[in-house]
Amino acid sequence: MTETDKRNFMKERILQKALTSTLILAMSSKLTLQAQTPQPYQGVVGRTLTESKEWWPDPVKAPTGAPNVVWILLDDVGFGAAGTFGGLIQTPTFDSLAANGLRYTNFHTCAICAPTRAALLTGRNSASVHESGFSHTIMSAGFPGWDGRVPSTAGTIAEILRDNGYNTFAVGKYGVTPDEEATDAGPFDHWPTGKGFDHFFGFLGSQTDQYKPDLVEDQAHVRPDGRHLSDQITNKAISYIDRQKKAAPDKPFFLYYAPGATHAPHQVDRYWSDEYKGKFDKGWDAYRQEVFERQKKLGVIPANAKLPDRNPDIKAWDQLSPDEKKLYARFMEVYAGYLTYTDFEVGRLVNHLKEINQLDNTLIFVMIGDNGASKEGTLNGTVDQSFFRKKPVTTEENISYNLNKIGEIGTASATNGNYPLGWAQAANTPFRFWKQDANSEGGTHNPLIVFYPKGIKDKGGIRPQYGHVIDILPTTLDLVGIKAPEEIKQIKQQPIEGTSLAYSIDDAKAASRHTLQYYYIFGSRSIYDNGWKAELPYPNSLITGNAASTQPFDENAWELYNLNDDYTERIDLAKQYPEKLAQLKSEFEEQAQEHHLYPYITWDDVFNGRIHHTKDSKSFADAVKDVIKGGQDQ
Repeated sequence: MTETDKRNFMKERILQKALTSTLILAMSSKLTLQAQTPQPYQGVVGRTLTESKEWWPDPVKAPTGAPNVVWILLDDVGFGAAGTFGGLIQTPTFDSLAANGLRYTNFHTCAICAPTRAALLTGRNSASVHESGFSHTIMSAGFPGWDGRVPSTAGTIAEILRDNGYNTFAVGKYGVTPDEEATDAGPFDHWPTGKGFDHFFGFLGSQTDQYKPDLVEDQAHVRPDGRHLSDQITNKAISYIDRQKKAAPDKPFFLYYAPGATHAPHQVDRYWSDEYKGKFDKGWDAYRQEVFERQKKLGVIPANAKLPDRNPDIKAWDQLSPDEKKLYARFMEVYAGYLTYTDFEVGRLVNHLKEINQLDNTLIFVMIGDNGASKEGTLNGTVDQSFFRKKPVTTEENISYNLNKIGEIGTASATNGNYPLGWAQAANTPFRFWKQDANSEGGTHNPLIVFYPKGIKDKGGIRPQYGHVIDILPTTLDLVGIKAPEEIKQIKQQPIEGTSLAYSIDDAKAASRHTLQYYYIFGSRSIYDNGWKAELPYPNSLITGNAASTQPFDENAWELYNLNDDYTERIDLAKQYPEKLAQLKSEFEEQAQEHHLYPYITWDDVFNGRIHHTKDSKSFADAVKDVIKGGQDQ
């Protein structure tokens, strides 16, 4: 090759590189623009500035007059606890919101916290977004419906609203970040800030000490300051709102307010618990009967409803010893104080919105529980005992231990404080069974309040339409005037599976539009179809210790109820209507396949370490300690 040929070859190579670089820059510019906005570039790019015309996309704004949105999600409450729904526990803030809004009396959750939260945040069924179980290592599995990693194809309410001109904040319990990612090293894709929230302050797990929480702010763990967590998250929520309104007064915000209350540990200042001294001395049987009658008078349960018998293994109150009555009454006093205190903290938030003239333009959803009342307190209640003891103790030894620590119930020392099973059933009045029982209304039926001053005319109204936690997202979008996106950050989105409840706001007699719903929690399952319900319990002896939970599992022991006539699931119609039962069982299998619920993973699979098992896996007992750790363990 001559020198001339070489020079020509080099010139050609340089020209090719220049063209390639130009193409790369052009493609990068196009991709960057598309990442910022779906609008095509509308300016003019000439050779010189005089031949060119600048263009900037319009900033994203929320619809004109769009309200602020607040979602409030409590934990482990039960249908019959709050006074707003007939309970004997004072909840004046909830009373006020309900009196000026609507009470939905046929609303449902997923029967346990993580599935409920994933379904709520995404508007899709929990299995559809990989959260059939938990994001904890010991309760997740390597299957599409079970890995505990909410996918980018299921955008959250925070992502949708932020992309439509809202600021987005979350405080309190998150509960759907994988354990393996919940360190300061991340990755942070599954943290709240990776799921659309501008700011987060709270804890990522399922349970934490309320005075020494496993506390996170944005993307880092922070040291607790000794105050009650509910106090801290309320202050933080108010500060987020105030900073935003100072900078952009007309910009709406979305707040997800999810206190740890009333999940264990039940910890609250004696000021609140002592308000209930002596109030529960009549016991859980009297409580159930009184609340049941109050619920009928309020219209939050049907007039023809009947109170089921006491659940198996719970003693009648009048058969307890004086020591048991004294101990168990104190557990309930603390729980009641904890719920009233939680209502107070919500009241601080609501009052602040009123003070800054934002309340009248705020849409508030209050979900009083992410499942039914907790059965995790055992038959005798717990103060600081470990879930798993090396040496079994008798009922008498357990009661004696708790009596010796009765003064510590509700205090910071009650690191696993929880009330006994009898009070859990009372808090679930009028339903049977508890949290974790996806087969029963006691596990899935929770109160809902909707407050929206400029959108609700029938203030104080009752709404009996069937609803589920996946309905909250589409209802919110309907009321604020935003459509669910087909893509988020250029990722195609799964269809929203919930049904908006907006149709019912102005029509108390409207027929329910959400007519089919499946439920499944580690073996227990049910399917609802237009008032009919087929259900299959799964024995689970974890923590409760009641004998009925140790019976062998029978996959053929399906039960059938007509909730239209039998609101509290008292009359099993399985033998009377075998064809109806067969139809519903078939529907359940269809739903399981459609939503990626297969394979059916049970509590036995969890306890025996059959899922997510590696050479470094801890025992179930040791892994549970990580799940409920406090900030002192960091």
